[in-house]
Amino acid sequence: MNKVVANADVAVADIRDGATLMLGGFGLSGIPENCIAALVRTGVKGLTCISNNAGVDDFGIGLMLQGRQVKKMISSYVGENAEFERQLLSGELEVELIPQGTLATRAMAAGYGMPAIYTPAGVGTEVADGKETRVFNGKTYLLEYAFDADFAIVKAWKGDTMGNLIFRGTSRNFNPLMAMAGKITIAEVEELVPAGELDPNQIHTPGIYVHRIFQGTNYEKRIEQRTVREN
Repeated sequence: MNKVVANADVAVADIRDGATLMLGGFGLSGIPENCIAALVRTGVKGLTCISNNAGVDDFGIGLMLQGRQVKKMISSYVGENAEFERQLLSGELEVELIPQGTLATRAMAAGYGMPAIYTPAGVGTEVADGKETRVFNGKTYLLEYAFDADFAIVKAWKGDTMGNLIFRGTSRNFNPLMAMAGKITIAEVEELVPAGELDPNQIHTPGIYVHRIFQGTNYEKRIEQRTVREN
């Protein structure tokens, strides 16, 4: 049951060209910094990345975009990345923008073993083009399929050797949902403790969902935008 691997390079070593990845985090909060850096080092290409956002130009998934490693982004917000914009407008990058709640729920559905969901988000917009709709109690809903990801890569505050995870703050928005949803889930943590040390009442993701875990290092925890009020 010991799921510990030495480091990020070992954790992502079998991620091949063309893989579909879910990457946790919200903005730059709670992103798997070590695993992203390791993926940049591998040079793996043709990736489909499912993430709330695409990082910024020199951090997060933005580093993978710089290396032309990403073939397709599935996101709900991508407004802070000039390289992302350039690749989108030039046709180098395929992009699927979806409502944020739909992104979260499609991840949750995958974790629960549900093939699809119905949601009202996007009805009557371009999001609905080509999608099946159904009316429930007089209201129209879109059929959206659960994500099918080869790997889910998440970052937690604390974890144990059996893969149980505790998240903090905004990192709880997407990391716990994605941790349930990957065929293989990789977790990097700020603090790794022996099994039995975590309070069971505080665990957000049970270890049954996690296949590999390691203690990360040198977290920058960058702030996406700083707003300073004038005196």
